Amino acid sequence: MKLITPVKEGESIDRVLKKWKKKFDKARVIKKLRERKQYVKPSEKKRKNLLKAKYKESKKEYLKNQK
Repeated sequence: MKLITPVKEGESIDRVLKKWKKKFDKARVIKKLRERKQYVKPSEKKRKNLLKAKYKESKKEYLKNQK
């Protein structure tokens, strides 16, 4: 994956590095690499997403009942 950061004339290196770092974080390069490191079966992905959705829903219900 290429991350191209345009550099303006007279712009400091620190500023350019900061921009590049932000782009790098937004691209989630590290996360993608870690995901590719190990194969996860589609059924396991689906189960994980389902559990995550249930958790979020229960959290919403809890907050709703608090008010």
